[in-house]
Amino acid sequence: MAIKVYKPITPGQRNMTGYGFEEITKSRPERSLVVLRKKNAGRNMYGRITVRHQGGGNRRFIRLVDFKRNKVDIPARVAAIEYDPNRTARLALLVFADGEKRYIVAPVGLKVGDTVVSGRNADIRPGNTLPISNIPVGTMIHNIELKAGRGGQLVRSAGTAAQLLAKEGDYAQVRLPSGEVRLVRQVCTATIGQVGNLDHSNIKLGKAGRKRHLGIRPSVRGTAMSPRDHPHGGGEGRQPAGMPGPKSPWGRPTRGYRTRRNKTSDKYIVRRRTAKR
Repeated sequence: MAIKVYKPITPGQRNMTGYGFEEITKSRPERSLVVLRKKNAGRNMYGRITVRHQGGGNRRFIRLVDFKRNKVDIPARVAAIEYDPNRTARLALLVFADGEKRYIVAPVGLKVGDTVVSGRNADIRPGNTLPISNIPVGTMIHNIELKAGRGGQLVRSAGTAAQLLAKEGDYAQVRLPSGEVRLVRQVCTATIGQVGNLDHSNIKLGKAGRKRHLGIRPSVRGTAMSPRDHPHGGGEGRQPAGMPGPKSPWGRPTRGYRTRRNKTSDKYIVRRRTAKR
């Protein structure tokens, strides 16, 4: 995928780049596989903001993506590669031999007219889904399950891929894009290949308006607030944070402070993405 560079006829376009969309073959989504997205602007059921900096944005439809890949041993033809506004990756529209249509996350190298299949005896080709026990060591994979039958939860964003490092007993070692090495049960499934849209990380939004189109509202620096609104606020003139370590708006340490509290899955992490402090 090529990145489109704009001729800067306005100040906002001077540092802006966009997608080329050469790989997109269908402009409108499959009507049977979309639902309207309800916007909450970061508010909970009581109307209180629980996630800041959300609101507005373009109207979107949610594409119903098949992360489970549970139509076993039924071949499917790739009918189209489509854009999805709700994720960084592209989607592939599959038409199964029995006529059913489903979306999957499109890996690198998957083209219109290709055939993909899920099952133990599937070939090691991009887009095919197999149990980890049937995937050779060293293979690049994505859309990895953590619990058998739940559907892929890991490695689903643009350009990402994990590598199957080893198998021992009921578990396999998988190196995730972050560098973390994690144990995953071999009965869980994974899809072969690397997620497509590799140049997504090189896109530059270039202006504040594109952030608003994405539904992201402005954020204000803590040092620009009053001490009532933020621990970093207050003082005459510009001041540093002025406390032992930076804080969140609610006084909790941030920027490197470890907040993970998940003892149930700690035992499955073989090597962390960063060294423990």
